[in-house]
Amino acid sequence: MLIPGYKEDQVIVEVAKKALQQDFPTAFYEVVVIADSFQPETLQQLKALPIKLVEVSFEKSTKSKALNKAMQVIGDAYDVALILDADNVMAKDFISKINKAFDLGYRVVQGHRVAKNLNTSFAVLDAISEEVNNQIFRKGHRNLGFSSALIGSGMAFEYSFFKSTMKAVNAVGGFDKELELKLLKAKHQIAYVNDALVFDEKVQHVEVFENQRKRWLSAQFVYFRRCFVSGCKELWVNGNLDFFDKVYQMITPPRVLLLGLVSMITFIYAALNLMGLESSTFIHSTWWLSVFVLTVMAFLLAIPKKFYNGFTLLAVLKLPQAFLSMLFSLFKLKGANRKFIHTQHGTTEH
Repeated sequence: MLIPGYKEDQVIVEVAKKALQQDFPTAFYEVVVIADSFQPETLQQLKALPIKLVEVSFEKSTKSKALNKAMQVIGDAYDVALILDADNVMAKDFISKINKAFDLGYRVVQGHRVAKNLNTSFAVLDAISEEVNNQIFRKGHRNLGFSSALIGSGMAFEYSFFKSTMKAVNAVGGFDKELELKLLKAKHQIAYVNDALVFDEKVQHVEVFENQRKRWLSAQFVYFRRCFVSGCKELWVNGNLDFFDKVYQMITPPRVLLLGLVSMITFIYAALNLMGLESSTFIHSTWWLSVFVLTVMAFLLAIPKKFYNGFTLLAVLKLPQAFLSMLFSLFKLKGANRKFIHTQHGTTEH
């Protein structure tokens, strides 16, 4: 169990303790905390736990560098590498359920990441967005025979396979996107275990929301540009629909941005139609209204029933702010994929 963390002093000790509380036999798993720029007091607390601590330091820190360095240090005596974020807390049966997928012969398995906290409107929006992605890009894709999307944590790999694959991954941001593109190009299918839950801290404020999405958007555009030609080639020459589908996903707007853009365009065409400025606007406005209805229906179907409550209704009022934040971040993407943008985690409890 590899848990890389950068300046995560507030959460890492509790996360490490909870990682030791799995219902899986303790003799068959090991917790490895990869500590980058931790305080001396935090390191002392970690050393007192029955875990393996790997201290790392880089001129420019990245998750891929931390993972590669840790695997150099700990050696090769492992079957599976399970990757967690420094704020992740697993359900007690998480490893057991992931292990069953490996027993079926899979080499790459993604667990179901859910919200640890719903304490602000932006946390609720972040949680809903992730559940929509889980339903469409993970559970939905698997039901159609495609690979699940990776999400950066709560994911497990055959150890030797992961170690050799990661040597060629040097992403600053979006290392999971580079990793899954490599896997799918080589036709390695990614499984998804919907009932293997790992709890993840959701962003609580608009500034953090914007920074996180800026990093994700930058990574998406970079990898789409790099892989568009190879994606088409893989589809037509090798019949690799899984890889082509993943490349296409890189240009798909995030859910909040997609909903906002569709709503805005639909409103503009509806207004033009009402003003009768052009004869063709009725056709355009009808078409965009259909797109809007289908988009909203798709999201409503993908949102779990537990989110249909008053807190979500209040969070919906923040959607325009979230949309504008993401829209403006499109103009701030230059160089975002070449520098490490850290998402600071708090002390929210699960």
